[in-house]
Amino acid sequence: MKILKRYILKRVSSMFFLSLFIFTFALVAGNIIKLTDLVVNRGVSVALVGKLFLLIVPFLLSYTIPMSALSATLVVFGRLSSDNEITAIRAHGINLYKLSMPLIIAGLILSLFSIVLNNQILPEMHFATRKIIRNIGIKKPTAYLEAGTFIKGFKGYIVFIREIDKNKLKGIRIYQLRKNLPTRTIIARSGEFITLKNQNAVKLKLINGTSDEPNPKNPLRFYKLNFKTYYLTLDLGDEAASGHYIEKKPKEMNFQEIRREIKKLGRHHIDALPLIVEFNRKISLSFASLVFIIIGISLGISTRRGEKSVQFAIALGVIVVYYLLMAGGMALSLRGVQPIGLWIHLPNIIFTIVGIILFNNAVEGRG
Repeated sequence: MKILKRYILKRVSSMFFLSLFIFTFALVAGNIIKLTDLVVNRGVSVALVGKLFLLIVPFLLSYTIPMSALSATLVVFGRLSSDNEITAIRAHGINLYKLSMPLIIAGLILSLFSIVLNNQILPEMHFATRKIIRNIGIKKPTAYLEAGTFIKGFKGYIVFIREIDKNKLKGIRIYQLRKNLPTRTIIARSGEFITLKNQNAVKLKLINGTSDEPNPKNPLRFYKLNFKTYYLTLDLGDEAASGHYIEKKPKEMNFQEIRREIKKLGRHHIDALPLIVEFNRKISLSFASLVFIIIGISLGISTRRGEKSVQFAIALGVIVVYYLLMAGGMALSLRGVQPIGLWIHLPNIIFTIVGIILFNNAVEGRG
């Protein structure tokens, strides 16, 4: 049993590192084109672009590690199944649960490492990358606007923009903080920003939304104003206008920073849903390696096809379905559909259940 465990663990490990190289290289290739453009068309130094490249690689690992774990287990157990070695193992009374335990433990170790990667390493890498890109390309004050983050660089306002495409905006929420008075909220479906020349300010044109307007007789109360077009001028802070201040996006925060930000926004009664979603996303993606190893072992035993091309095709299919479910879960969560945590963790729950069912069938000889 020990020899067989070591044999399987060795084969899975070698296939894991091979898959890790292939997947990482494939994803890096797409980024190389963008980085080359910085050197060729924008005159950015090779040294600076090289630094950007090194910062991008850890981000890719957060995806390629679980993908490689899935491919490695699927290929190895698929070959064992196609060569009837799984049948021979069962015939000799060897427990498949115990045989797979070292790989399950390895998956848990990879997931624990991924928690460190997603919580500590990647947020710093993301933030450092964005600061470098900002310093390379900043040409106007409005360049510091970032989608998907609470922007607090405007005087007296907190702004959240879901999507930014050049000067076109979607999903806008603006919170006006008023001392000793309730927070005023402006929500718009879309809009655009206009740079005011020679001014540290941004003019926002908001389209189709609602605005809380103070009651002249009682400033503590608001009435709802529905609008088709609404103009708002926001003053930029000196640091934001100079490009030295950059607000952290949710994905650039660790768990502690996200908790602090949620509490801070909560004191102003501001919806911190994007932060809650990001908190759960980090946890969910961290355990993808463990889930992929479970489903990889089960599918490898069940498919009975030993060709690596077939196993890689199955792995890619599983990966596509997993991340589509993850994207769908995040979309529902960002819309506030309850329970938020369940939607984000749903891919892990589904794949774990399917993996356990397939594995049980294999152990009982029905796979």
